Amino acid sequence: MKNWAENVQWNPSAVAFPHSENEIQQLVLKAIRFNQKIRVIGSGHSFTSLCSTDEILVTLDNFQGLISIDKEKNQATVKAGTKLSLLGELLFKEGLAMENMGDINVQSIAGAISTGTHGTGINLKSISNQVIGLKFVNGKGEIIECSTTKNTELFKAAQVSLGCLGIITEITLQCVPTYKLKLQNKKEKLSDVLATLDERNSQNRNFEFYWIPYTNTAWTKTSNIVEDSEPDKVNFFNYWTEYVLENYVFKLMCEYARVLPSQNKTVANITAASISNVKKVYHSHKVYATQRMVKFHEMEYNVPVETYQDVFKDVQKIVNSKKFNIHFPIENRWVKGDDVYMSPAYNRDSAYIACHVYNKKDSSAYFTALEEIFKAYDGRPHWGKINTFTTDDIVRMYPKFADFLTFRKEHDPENIFVNPYLQKLLGI
Repeated sequence: MKNWAENVQWNPSAVAFPHSENEIQQLVLKAIRFNQKIRVIGSGHSFTSLCSTDEILVTLDNFQGLISIDKEKNQATVKAGTKLSLLGELLFKEGLAMENMGDINVQSIAGAISTGTHGTGINLKSISNQVIGLKFVNGKGEIIECSTTKNTELFKAAQVSLGCLGIITEITLQCVPTYKLKLQNKKEKLSDVLATLDERNSQNRNFEFYWIPYTNTAWTKTSNIVEDSEPDKVNFFNYWTEYVLENYVFKLMCEYARVLPSQNKTVANITAASISNVKKVYHSHKVYATQRMVKFHEMEYNVPVETYQDVFKDVQKIVNSKKFNIHFPIENRWVKGDDVYMSPAYNRDSAYIACHVYNKKDSSAYFTALEEIFKAYDGRPHWGKINTFTTDDIVRMYPKFADFLTFRKEHDPENIFVNPYLQKLLGI
């Protein structure tokens, strides 16, 4: 098996497709009986070895859908394997929506929260903070419940768990009534964007931008809630820019730069020149997500928001040195701080910088240089993205790590859910 980016491959001895919580529990009890290991995979969108195992791999693809809805409280309980794309549609039919989402919607809801996945918005927290309750089968075969009102400290460990406490079966989300977003994508000067970041973040619900390497070009994406506007119809222009140009044409450019590395700057300039201004109004779950057909490797780090400008300047120097075989745009997003033990945004308002390399290229030297910058500014990695974080790094950067390990040991005493990657990362 391999992940989406095709940079991690493994061969499980068995793959299980449970249909119910009881089946999940029986899988765990059997693993305990025969001293076997289990890892769970969502959609394979992690770029690290979080899901790899040579023993039992569990996929929750057959365990999707709504369990219950509380319309008075705007709350929904869903099966853990539910893909975000399906979840958006199911909630919409009930008059509900997620408060915020990331820019990819193919992940499972459990996988998204377990790795600290996020969207953007200086006043909005990561997806795990929309969770108000969880159920999981722990390493003793017990069904455990925790929430904002029950087993609250355990809940803070379980919101971003890296799959270490057990197999999540149910997730209760605090939703909001459905809403429409007006999205505006613009081609702008990078220097103008950097000079007005505080204003853009404070005056817009969602703001992010992509820097096109070697250029002074930024592709900004801004969205705000609108009340009266009717949703736009998908037209040929939107289809061409958001689907064809960003996928098929960009794929050709990636192949061109792979064969001729000297043309990375040319490809970047073509990318910058092809950016179109786009405006559309649509239901929120249809606005956040972007189709990604060009496969890449990704490193994404969270840094304290007050250090962002300095970090980005250092990233620019690295990229503009032209020492690396890259041309992919660099994504910049903002997230409000939280109190989740293993969240990269723990106790700090944060900026996220995501750097990508076409998956047929070697990304190691580039990512090594970037990681040195991020770590110098107290960076914390997105747990699903490539990084070389060590146990010592986690001890230094995560004040609640010891508490997290205590809960992990309590709920998985035989290390049923620990693979070699996690053993090394967490010092188990």
